[in-house]
Amino acid sequence: MSISKIRKYTFSGHESFPCKTLWLKKGYDFVVGGNDFNSPEAVIGLGVGKNMVASIRYWMKAFGLIQNDEVSSLVGYLFADETGKDPFVEDLGTLWLLHFLLVSTGEATLYNLLFTQFQRERKSFERQHLLHFVKRVMTEDGKQSQFNENTVKKDIGTLLLNYVLPQKAKALDDYSSLLIDLEIIRTDTESKYYLFNIEGKRRLPWQIFLYAILSLKGKDNTVSYDLLQEIGLIFCMNDMEVIEMCKIIEAHHINDVRYSDTAGIRQLQFLNEMSCEEALNEYYG
Repeated sequence: MSISKIRKYTFSGHESFPCKTLWLKKGYDFVVGGNDFNSPEAVIGLGVGKNMVASIRYWMKAFGLIQNDEVSSLVGYLFADETGKDPFVEDLGTLWLLHFLLVSTGEATLYNLLFTQFQRERKSFERQHLLHFVKRVMTEDGKQSQFNENTVKKDIGTLLLNYVLPQKAKALDDYSSLLIDLEIIRTDTESKYYLFNIEGKRRLPWQIFLYAILSLKGKDNTVSYDLLQEIGLIFCMNDMEVIEMCKIIEAHHINDVRYSDTAGIRQLQFLNEMSCEEALNEYYG
């Protein structure tokens, strides 16, 4: 299964707010409390302005944590008060997991395009490069009429607020974007360029990489290197890191997983059934 196949193009809904650290937990508590995002009472229930209510709902959907305003099992696994593994998002592995969900669910088109496609072409970029890339992809897909330059520009700005450490923060809140701590996109202080931070990013736990494989491989027991590479791109990994990660997984699951590189064909093979939850339990256990 390829993650980079775009089903629909969505570049708005966040009201230009990046996702703040505790918004997903706040959104989860709100929904399981039987509340409705469309209710006039939502601003009181969430304790934020009307635009932020819409933004919280958008990010819950973009991360794949709600569908039709019903919570997924994963959001409870992470954020439930009594049993949640990381309700206040204090663990680096949770950030990597959420980043993976944001890119792979495809609800927020730009995130999928940036990591799985655009990154193949350039490791450093200006905002205009990304804007032109989006336009090109949509034109090639026959969706040029859906391209709105201003909307995509705002989406690019919001994406960068989600990942990039602010250079001139005006308030403490500027540092509260959920995914900043991953350090996977950084700025070149000498120019207007942004760089995919292949070398200096925070370390990805192998169990989260395994979760990503299990959630995307479908029923196949053999995972092609194309898919492994695509998952590697999501996490800003080079080929050596992807291979190393496969070998680490094999070492921890010697009876369940085999990595092979025979006659130039690299693949990961599952000898026994494994579930996504098993991978997460290993990490949070």
